[in-house]
Amino acid sequence: MTLGYNKDGFLKLPTPLERLEGISRDTGVDFWIKRDDLTDPGMGGNKLRKLEYFIHDALDKKSTVLITTGAPQTNHGRLTAAVAAKYGMKCAIVSIADHSGEISGNILLDRIMGAEVFIKRPEPGISDGSLLSETLAKITRNYENQGEKVYFVPMGGSSELGILGYYDCAKELALQIKNKDINVPKIFCAVGSMGTYMGLFCGIKNENIQMDLTGIAIAPFSSEPAVWARGYFERIKGFYGNRIKISASEKDFDINHDWTYGAYNNPVSEVREAIYYMARREAIILDPCYTGKTFNGILKMIDSGLIDKNQTVIFIHTGGNPGINSLPHRAEMESDLKADFKIF
Repeated sequence: MTLGYNKDGFLKLPTPLERLEGISRDTGVDFWIKRDDLTDPGMGGNKLRKLEYFIHDALDKKSTVLITTGAPQTNHGRLTAAVAAKYGMKCAIVSIADHSGEISGNILLDRIMGAEVFIKRPEPGISDGSLLSETLAKITRNYENQGEKVYFVPMGGSSELGILGYYDCAKELALQIKNKDINVPKIFCAVGSMGTYMGLFCGIKNENIQMDLTGIAIAPFSSEPAVWARGYFERIKGFYGNRIKISASEKDFDINHDWTYGAYNNPVSEVREAIYYMARREAIILDPCYTGKTFNGILKMIDSGLIDKNQTVIFIHTGGNPGINSLPHRAEMESDLKADFKIF
C-alpha cells in the first residue's frame, strides 16, 4: 500500500539499473540507465507502474471495459490494452487526429491485443477537447448499452492516483543506489503528461531520498512547465492530504524545455542521431518521441556543461520502442540508414 492505496502487483520488479560503460567513457559522466522498458506485459514501458493502481481500482468497481485516450500512437493506450487483455477485459482507445488509417507501430499492437481503436478526425468549429469529450461519452454509452461497466483511465495514466507508480519507483531506486554505492545521482526522465515526473518528485521529496530530479519536456507547454507542475502538485496535495508532508513552489520543479523541437512526436534528425548513438554504443533501443528526445537533451546538457563531468546520471528508459515502426519515423530512419544497406 502506498499513501493509503493498493495496487494489483503484476510487474516483476525491480527493473534493472545498469551502468552504461561506453557512454560513461565517451562523456566523462557516470552514466546509468533504469530499464523500465523491460517491464511486461505488452512490450513494456512506464505506464504499467501506473496501471497497477488503475486496474486494482477498476476491479474493485467490477469494471469490464477500460477506456483511455491519447495520440494515435499512444504508448499508454498500448499498455492499457495489454492490461485489459491480461485481466480478461475489453479495451477502447480514443484519439482525435487527422490520421491516414495506417495500422502500424502501437496501433498494430493495440489491435493484436484485441483493443478497439477509435480515431475521430477534427471538425471545423469544434475544439479537439470538446470533440474528445463527445466521442468518449458516445463510446461509453455504447458499451453501457451492451451491459458493460466502463472504467476511464486518464491520458498517460497521469492523475493523482497514477503518480503512485513512480512514487514507488523512487523508493525502488533509493534501494538500488544504496546497494550500488551511488552518491546523490541526478535522475532524468521524459516529461509529457507529467505523471512519471510528478510521481518521482513526490516520492523523492516525501520520502527524503537523496536524489536530484530533472525532467526534459518532449513537447511544448502552453505555459512554463513549472507553472503546470505546481498546479498538478497542489491537486495531489489536496487528494492525499497530510500523507504528502511536503510543500513546493515553482522553483522546486526542474523541467527543461529547450529540446522539444516545437511539437509532440515530430521526426527530428538530432533525436535520431541520439537513438543511433545509444543503439551502436550500448545496444539499447530508444524511441523517437520520449526517450530519444530525453537522451538527446541529456547529451546537449553534457556538451554545454550543464551536467558536470563525473556527475552520476540515471536516465529512466520509459519504453515506447514500437513508435519507431510508425510513419513518419520509420520513413525518416529508412532514408537515413539505406546507404549502408546492401543486397548482393
